[in-house]
Amino acid sequence: MSTPDPRHHIPFRLVRKGVVMSPLPGEANEVEGVLNPASGRTPDGTLHLLPRLVSEGNVSRVGLAEVTFTDGMPSGVERRGTVLEPDAGWERGKNNAGVEDPRITWVPSLGLHVMSYVAYGPLGPKPALAVSENLTEWTRLGPIQFAYQPDLDTDLNLFPNKDVVHFPEPVPGPDGQPAYAMLHRPMWDLGWFRPGEGVHLPAGLEDERPGIWISYVPAAEVEKDVRALVRPRDHRLVALSEFDWEALKIGAGPAPIRVEEGWLLIHHGVSGVPEDDPFVPNRRVSYAAGAMILDPADPARVLARSAQPLMAPETEEERSGTVPNVVFPTAIEEVDGTRYVFYGMADAHIGVAVLERTV
Repeated sequence: MSTPDPRHHIPFRLVRKGVVMSPLPGEANEVEGVLNPASGRTPDGTLHLLPRLVSEGNVSRVGLAEVTFTDGMPSGVERRGTVLEPDAGWERGKNNAGVEDPRITWVPSLGLHVMSYVAYGPLGPKPALAVSENLTEWTRLGPIQFAYQPDLDTDLNLFPNKDVVHFPEPVPGPDGQPAYAMLHRPMWDLGWFRPGEGVHLPAGLEDERPGIWISYVPAAEVEKDVRALVRPRDHRLVALSEFDWEALKIGAGPAPIRVEEGWLLIHHGVSGVPEDDPFVPNRRVSYAAGAMILDPADPARVLARSAQPLMAPETEEERSGTVPNVVFPTAIEEVDGTRYVFYGMADAHIGVAVLERTV
């Protein structure tokens, strides 16, 4: 009998609990879907989702929705309006606009919710940050400005980037000093907006598939001025696609959480047939959810990762929608000792699953 590879042992599973939010008939901001929510708690402790709301023409906003419960389980929402619109010029292109796919991390040492989101502006998707003390009023910090790193022989600011999420506390930086760290996913193909330009890989990278990277800002700088968060440096590769279920690309999901094994990162993986344009809906791929354990002493180091997905598209809402076959986890919250993962379903609805320990 073969011995299981400990590098592929993730002692957690996801168990579906149903749909918690669907587009509201007659609501103009939701005619093309509600999906991929962030989450957080207002100062009174009330749990909220901050879903991506998509109106006609694929224009996205960030909404606010109070989570309601039935028998202790998240079962629905009560809408509380919108908190972020594509108002800034760099969030609007000539034929597109959007503030998309928010991820929120509550950072106690800063006393702030840190939201990362995708600003879909003139040069396509670029990551940006905003902060809030109360979850309802947000201050833009602006687009992320990656520091130049000579050993990469490239400028990360050239490339579209998505799936940005922050750790909830300072972690050891590459120099061993405390730093606020963010995970992100650069995309190396520049041909989509400059035809013929093609793929430009950083030095030392031979695999052009988008993967998970980490960048840091020294904690002392952020605690002096939170605007330092938009100027990360010390960029390092964390993980690339490894298994069939994530063969095309991978990206971070909700903010990492501390577990006894290290930092648990739920991530998504994509398989199937890629499209020439990565920014149009692709109906020939499948998005599934997996997990990694990152080293608490060096969060750029993967200790273990799931060889099989923890959850793949199975239900009708996951298999049919704006983009079919999508399970896209983006938020995780603990309620009375139970961890709930909220996820996008086929770019149309929002579902919830329970994160359970298996051993």
